Amino acid sequence: MPDIQWTAPGATLSHKNAAKEFALPEQDIIQAIKAGKLNYQIAYVHGNPYYKVVRFEIEAFVLELFGEDYVNQQRLKKRQDDIDREIRKMKRRIKVLEKERLSLSEPALL
Repeated sequence: MPDIQWTAPGATLSHKNAAKEFALPEQDIIQAIKAGKLNYQIAYVHGNPYYKVVRFEIEAFVLELFGEDYVNQQRLKKRQDDIDREIRKMKRRIKVLEKERLSLSEPALL
C-alpha cells in the first residue's frame, strides 16, 4: 500500500465528493470507515465536520464492490463532466472578451 499523502493535490477528497464522484451512498463510505477499510481524517469547513478520505483507497473500495468496468465508467463520466464544466467556463470568458472588444471598437464619445 502506498504511503498516504494527505496534503498532495487531488490525493484526498471529502466523503461527500467521493459519494458523488463514484455514485455511492454516503452511508456505504461511512460504514467502510467504521469497518477500518478506509483511512480518514476529520476536517472542518466553516465549522462543519466531514471525513477526508484517500482517493486511491476509495477507488480500491469501489473496485472491490462493483468491479473494474464500473470504476472506468465513473472515471470517464467524471472526465466528461470536467470537460463540460471547462467548456462552459470558456464560453462565459469568450462572451466577456467579445463585449470588451465591442466596447473598444466603438468610437469614443466626447
